[in-house]
Amino acid sequence: MNRDEILSDLRMIMEDVFDCTDFDLSEQTTAAEIEAWDSLSHIRLVVAIERHFQIKFSSMDFRYWNKVGDIVTSVVEKGTKAG
Repeated sequence: MNRDEILSDLRMIMEDVFDCTDFDLSEQTTAAEIEAWDSLSHIRLVVAIERHFQIKFSSMDFRYWNKVGDIVTSVVEKGTKAG
């Protein structure tokens, strides 16, 4: 999968996790820009991403995610099996 495909899948995952569709999403988007993205939903997001892409993150992998592009990079680095 390329970065755009991953970003598209992330949007779908985030809409489900955050129970919200009213947000702009790009690789530059941060948690502060999405009202529903708090510490609890962040953990739920990690789990949902792992399930969707059939990958596993260590706590160090997602601890330093500052923007959506960091998530995309982590998914690319772990390899994707979704699609």
